[in-house]
Amino acid sequence: MPELDVREEIVLLGRTLWAEGYCDHLAGHITVNMGDGTLLCNPWLLTWEEMMPGDVLRIDLDGNVIEGDWPVPLGIPLHLALHVARPEVQYAVHNHSEYGTVWSDLTAVPPAYDQSSSLGGGEVVLVDEYEGAVNSREAADAAVRAIGDADRAILGGHGVFVIGDTARAAFLRAVALEQRAKNAWMVRVAGGPEKSSLPDWWMDRQANSDGNGYHGFWEAAVRKALRDEPALAAEVLGRQR
Repeated sequence: MPELDVREEIVLLGRTLWAEGYCDHLAGHITVNMGDGTLLCNPWLLTWEEMMPGDVLRIDLDGNVIEGDWPVPLGIPLHLALHVARPEVQYAVHNHSEYGTVWSDLTAVPPAYDQSSSLGGGEVVLVDEYEGAVNSREAADAAVRAIGDADRAILGGHGVFVIGDTARAAFLRAVALEQRAKNAWMVRVAGGPEKSSLPDWWMDRQANSDGNGYHGFWEAAVRKALRDEPALAAEVLGRQR
């Protein structure tokens, strides 16, 4: 995998997650804390599968555009509130993933039935306090308080929220959460057991993961995205020559 700068990571995180079910049209936000009171984020009006590194915005913690030619995404107050409340957070991802949103509509956390669904570590919480318009800072503050120190959340009637300290961790956690949601729904429809057969020691070990340990998982997804999009590959590889 080529070495990526932060803007390229945002673009490739968006494209790889789009292929994993995080593809609700224009919805969704990816933010990265730059450590200087600013965030990089995807723009409004472009889908995750079409944005390029030059489209990525730099914004302040009030949501004002500092660099970039596109508007700030709707619903960005959720990210602003998170980065203010938890300044140590690096990467934050929100979208209405296909199966994650089914569980958000059910206002329930899907159980992890299989090894891949349990990957990524961190607690998954249900946040049923997301009230008000998507651009409401008060609603965003309430949601962030409900998330607490968790790294993944099911937002009741809304979608999912994923946090990681690297793009690699955010990708693994987001993919595992969507697979968890999909497989749990399939098991429920099939009339399967309520409890997973995974042993407690396995679940405890996964819960303590920071999401960075599955080497090659993120890299393989990036390589595929670059193979599928020659223009993006040419830009990324051309910058390194």
